[in-house]
Amino acid sequence: MAGSQATVLAIDHHHHAAPVHGVSSIRVLPDEDGTKNWDRIIVDERIKSRLLSHALLALAHQQEFYLLPGALQRLVILTGPPGTGKTTLSTGLAEVVARELAHKGSTCLAEVNPHALPSEMLGESQRNVARLLDNSLPELSLRYRHVIVVIDEVESFAVRRSAASFEANPVDVHRASDAVLEGMDRLMKRCPNVLVIATTNFPAAIDEAFTSRADMVLSLSIPDIETASKIIGISLEELSGIWPEIKALAGETPLHRQLAQRCVGWDGRQLRRLPLKALSESKELALHPENLMADHLFAATQD
Repeated sequence: MAGSQATVLAIDHHHHAAPVHGVSSIRVLPDEDGTKNWDRIIVDERIKSRLLSHALLALAHQQEFYLLPGALQRLVILTGPPGTGKTTLSTGLAEVVARELAHKGSTCLAEVNPHALPSEMLGESQRNVARLLDNSLPELSLRYRHVIVVIDEVESFAVRRSAASFEANPVDVHRASDAVLEGMDRLMKRCPNVLVIATTNFPAAIDEAFTSRADMVLSLSIPDIETASKIIGISLEELSGIWPEIKALAGETPLHRQLAQRCVGWDGRQLRRLPLKALSESKELALHPENLMADHLFAATQD
């Protein structure tokens, strides 16, 4: 293992591993949660299909591609406004991949918090990045058959050097971006069983060299009326599992569409919370959610 500071993981009986440097959470998949994130997220099915197919291609044939250096970088970037489901889609991907490839071995989902890596101490940022890419993630790759790494807000991890002035940004920022690029190259060469999914709200802020390394860049957008209608319906369906009296509302597809038409411009997170917003509009509804009616939902669309 590269480096003497490589982290040793402690794995408990609930299929979770102890956090390692730079990694905010680890899940060993498949687990009892199944594919809930993949099933819950409503986005363009073409994006889902491309993302899943690419992940399966890269991880199911890792040894074959290892013999073809540079054929696959195993890096995918998801872009789009906040609330469009980038993180949920990424974690859901890991869940489905784990199920599809379970016969080959377990899958580790590692979520990276890039905000924990920068440091005000000179040189410390790049050391933190190197520790993550050269020690922590390779350690995971030795312990699991497949590793999917999710890096949220990657623009804070791979800062665009051409747009960063040395007056406004310390030299350390530029060195940290260099460390990311060099570390990613080493990681991908050494660990053919690692796939990285990076998400960003600001693709223009990512270093061009990082983006150029991606096998694909997929853009998620604010839901259209059809998608918004489905999200509202799913949210109501979930609530009806707790309060069966809401079941009728959950089945009224024309109602969902009418609500969606009044929520143009809402992101997926806002749409999913519409029924909860309606329930919190009054004390009576808060105490008796089973009394939720269409009028309450329409009222909640007014900001």
